Amino acid sequence: MQWEPVIGLEIHTQLATESKIFSGAATAFGAEPNTQACAVDLGLPGVLPVLNLSAVERAVRFGKAIGADIAERSVFARKNYFYPDLPKGYQISQYELPVVGKGAVEVVLDDGALKTIGVTRAHLEEDAGKSLHEDGRLGGGGQTGIDLNRAGTPLLEIVSEPDMRSSEEAVAYARKIHQLVRWIGISDGNMQEGSFRVDANISLRPKGEEKFGTRAEIKNINSFRFLQKAIEFEIERQTDILEDGGEVVQETRLYDAERDETRSMRSKEEANDYRYFPDPDLLPLEIDDAFIAAVTADLPELPDAMRHRFMQQFGISDYDAALLTASPAMAAYFETVAAACGDAKLAANWINGALAAALNKADLDIADSPVSAEDLAGLMARIKDNTISGKIAKQVFEAMWAGDGDADEVIAAKGLKQITDTGAIEAMIDEIIVDNPGQVAQYRAGKDKLFGFFVGQVMKQSQGKANPQQVNALLKEKLKG
Repeated sequence: MQWEPVIGLEIHTQLATESKIFSGAATAFGAEPNTQACAVDLGLPGVLPVLNLSAVERAVRFGKAIGADIAERSVFARKNYFYPDLPKGYQISQYELPVVGKGAVEVVLDDGALKTIGVTRAHLEEDAGKSLHEDGRLGGGGQTGIDLNRAGTPLLEIVSEPDMRSSEEAVAYARKIHQLVRWIGISDGNMQEGSFRVDANISLRPKGEEKFGTRAEIKNINSFRFLQKAIEFEIERQTDILEDGGEVVQETRLYDAERDETRSMRSKEEANDYRYFPDPDLLPLEIDDAFIAAVTADLPELPDAMRHRFMQQFGISDYDAALLTASPAMAAYFETVAAACGDAKLAANWINGALAAALNKADLDIADSPVSAEDLAGLMARIKDNTISGKIAKQVFEAMWAGDGDADEVIAAKGLKQITDTGAIEAMIDEIIVDNPGQVAQYRAGKDKLFGFFVGQVMKQSQGKANPQQVNALLKEKLKG
């Protein structure tokens, strides 16, 4: 039987506020354990939460960015459960009335196909603390400690519709949300620091059937690569169970990156297990049109709008435009190169090709690129005016990346200027024809594939500096006999 995966994601995004969602405690990453947890975060008797307006503003900005409805009235609720890192015994979240309603985002898949994925809701909540199992930080002895610095940190939980049917689609969606929250400035999206965490709900159903299967939830995935691996493992695990005639159990699971497997944590709770009820210490949140207009007035051009503009303005593909709008810095880099060199397609090819590969290899962001936009535009100019060929340009780029100077300095220092003198190229061709009479005879007898041999000989003799277009044209003429 063919099984179809059904995938939905819950993304927890830490909002970039200076203080927590219900207290004035700091949210800075890296502080010593329990130095940023105040009486409100600890739920001590007599303290009252006060809503952080900055968190609300960031939630509204996200809602408008995905075309969602912003609730005029939303309510905070207590989600009751016991865990050592939750000192109050409940988490303040939103349940029936979230601040952000239904919206959608468009993703570009690896084959260039577009898919719209729905967002069910996005709601504000506080984070819990963190259990520490690191002996070094706890003085040894195999103890477990609790760090409550994260307790009360503002989160926006973004819940998707179950619209994804593969790990590729799920990763594309997660990347899109990650791109968006950074683009509009509501989160730094740092996955290593826990600012962007993903829970994946996965089930299988017979292909063509509408009814959903039993789902398992994979908790707290903190990288896109792990998200893909966890989903693929879980699909395989559930397929094996169903193919053997078994039943998938609804449960919460953990992804173990070292073993590349998911493991059961606990049975999956239902909403009624948490005994949600409105928090008596917090008034309903009321948002009017004036507030929405004020906090979204400075929203930048959004990624999808910019992607479509790049396609129309520069004549580049949807896939290339999606890569170039991965971040505001990348988009600005591209527009600078395209404007300076006057060839947007050439700029896109180099940025998405050689530059992207170098950045990935060095694990650098575009903002930290050793080759500036202006310097890359200078390299493009030397390609366009035939000072160097595309092949030599790769050598020049590598030297620029290594810090050897701009394009002109590298070309001059390494003597890489392209040979465009027709007489010099003809002399090389004549010499090669004389030195290879057998191959010439075979070519003239109809063995056309030998043309590449002659091109290679000329490029070898010229040390790759002969203009390829001129070489091809002159060779065809000379080899006619």
